Amino acid sequence: MKEATIKPIAHVLSDFKEKFGIPRQSGRAPSVLSTIVFEPEFRDKNALLGIEGFSHIWVIFDFSLAHKEGFSPTVRPPRLGGNQRVGVFASRSPFRPNNLGLSSGKLVRVEEQEGLGSVLIVSGLDLLDGTPIYDIKPYLPFTDCHVDAVGGYADEKKDYKLKVQYLDDIDKLLPPDLIPALTECLADDPRPSYQEDGREYGMRFADFNVKFKVEDNTLIVFDISKCE
Repeated sequence: MKEATIKPIAHVLSDFKEKFGIPRQSGRAPSVLSTIVFEPEFRDKNALLGIEGFSHIWVIFDFSLAHKEGFSPTVRPPRLGGNQRVGVFASRSPFRPNNLGLSSGKLVRVEEQEGLGSVLIVSGLDLLDGTPIYDIKPYLPFTDCHVDAVGGYADEKKDYKLKVQYLDDIDKLLPPDLIPALTECLADDPRPSYQEDGREYGMRFADFNVKFKVEDNTLIVFDISKCE
């Protein structure tokens, strides 16, 4: 079989500056806004004609920090506690033969930005800042939405959420527009599934370091500081 070569058409600008803390699936943090910036070769507004008629888009991207040599036929999904193995093609794991990911998001608007041309503002994407994008396609509700679909082992955790509490009103240290997005990410529980309550964690979101712990299904944010 002939090998194919693909190259990025765009990249993402987002508030996710590290892997830890990114929602495990798209749509879990709908208040998170990302910007899709096209590479100069593809920075032609004609390529976006008609896209504003669609409410959502599919984004095919590169798990750029998950590249490794060799092929592993099984992976350990975090939501199964990190101990149970399933087939790589029965998972959304980033450790795949071609490291391709699929994310869906709501198209908020097409925007002209100086020096960048037409960019896409999209909500709900689960993509690291700088992620390369290989393709964009419109989401078609009459064919892409399967109301009778079954989610396998993932269905066990689909409604799982933590309550989020900010101690001493420290959420006021954040710009108001960041609070809903951060809260949604934290409610999705960024911890490894095998960790027990009480341990302290830190994650970077936008230009802030956020420290938290979990007790009795409540995630408690106890420190927020500006990144140096």
